Amino acid sequence: MGKPTGFLEFPREGLPQRSPAERVKDWNESHADVPEELLRRQGARCMDCGTPFCHTGKLIAGMASGCPVNNLIPDWNDLVYRGQWREASIRLHQTNNFPEFTGRVCPAPCEGSCTLALNDDAVTIKAIECAIVDRAFEEGWISPEAPAARTGKSVAVVGSGPAGLACASQLNKAGHTVTVYERSDRIGGLLMYGIPNMKLDKRLVERRVRMMGSAGIRFVTGVEIGRDVPSGSLLTDYDAAVLCIGSTVARDLTIEGRDLSGIHLAMEFLHANTRSLLDSGHADGRFISAAGKNVVVVGGGDTGTDCVGTALRHGAASVVQLEILGRPPDQRSADNPWPQWPKIHRLDYGQEEAAALQGSDPRQYSVQTKRFAGDAEGRVREVHTVEVEWRKTPEGRPQLHELPGTEQVVAADLVLLALGFLGPQRPGLVEELGVRLDERGNVVTDGEKMTSVPGVFAAGDAVRGQSLVVWAIHEGRKAARGVDRHLMYGETYLP
Repeated sequence: MGKPTGFLEFPREGLPQRSPAERVKDWNESHADVPEELLRRQGARCMDCGTPFCHTGKLIAGMASGCPVNNLIPDWNDLVYRGQWREASIRLHQTNNFPEFTGRVCPAPCEGSCTLALNDDAVTIKAIECAIVDRAFEEGWISPEAPAARTGKSVAVVGSGPAGLACASQLNKAGHTVTVYERSDRIGGLLMYGIPNMKLDKRLVERRVRMMGSAGIRFVTGVEIGRDVPSGSLLTDYDAAVLCIGSTVARDLTIEGRDLSGIHLAMEFLHANTRSLLDSGHADGRFISAAGKNVVVVGGGDTGTDCVGTALRHGAASVVQLEILGRPPDQRSADNPWPQWPKIHRLDYGQEEAAALQGSDPRQYSVQTKRFAGDAEGRVREVHTVEVEWRKTPEGRPQLHELPGTEQVVAADLVLLALGFLGPQRPGLVEELGVRLDERGNVVTDGEKMTSVPGVFAAGDAVRGQSLVVWAIHEGRKAARGVDRHLMYGETYLP
């Protein structure tokens, strides 16, 4: 512990950010450079807790608590305070393959379980993590990690999202020959096309992929297992396979008017936008434009926020975001105690930008979408809603009740459905291989992440359902350990 009284002397300081009015004009990341002295002061606030909860990585009553990849947070906070940045990078990479990703897109459950957050503002863990890895790349401290020797074993990883990349990285370190298959045209999965560029610059993803390729990992793009390559080849051509295929079946809204033009699933909108941006800077026009349109986003999660931010950068005339749940409280409620992730009201980047441009938060809470209405040409023009109230049943379960007389009509030229995901693609690879699924349609695995088919493992959202990037990295690392133990006769040195 570098400064025993740091948490008493230094308050949490807001990090430099580009103004919302400035950043909506481009697709660059929103954060500005952070002065080193500010970061060292923030590192000094870490309390060196006797029992730190920030790196526990547990689920408490279904809510995240602490870092899922068990980052050694007090260690590298102290090292940053002391100015020992290279040592901090070494500690950070011991548990996290891609801190440049999590330092940008993770909601930081570690901060929610920071002991200081019991009666003060949490340590700025996420910002320090991001600063460590960014400096490490700038200084050239991060380089390809090729193994000293190869085992002679080969592994296929299907899917190149955070789970697949983490799994491939770990397996390669163990000396196995790894091939990663990606059906899209670029490596990265959710990191590449599911998260907008202003939230995660794609040059960072490409940089890490190049480094992994230099370390010996083979990447194959534009190939879908089961369509372009027989599913059975995973069993015949490799010693093991890992399914990191994500949760890609989007939840739809099958109500009146759903067939009108101008209504799209969120990922259709986000995927096409990023691909066009990377291919041509949007010059090819091969994306769903929100320019000059009244945009309604149905869904209040992270994906919905990304739709809001993207629509604003297109030049939308207006953006409204509808959320069926009630407005979260400003402070923790009694049923959401520390060290759980605090379910409180926040203004994310997209809402902050909308408020700056439109004068108010675009979110409308406790609103149910009832139907869509269109014009004579079949284009959506209105979203009809009603306010709702959540009441508990005698068994304590929340139940939805519509409130009569609260019907509204919202103007809409473009509707984006950001309602979550329902599991891996079906029909598809999981059925062709015959792996067992649970009642939610997710892949069932044992403690080593092996599926019901011997030699076939699975990790990430395909197993746990829609979740965070940091949980996917955790899953990928765990699957790699299981594969290594399977291939090396019960032994593994992977963490």
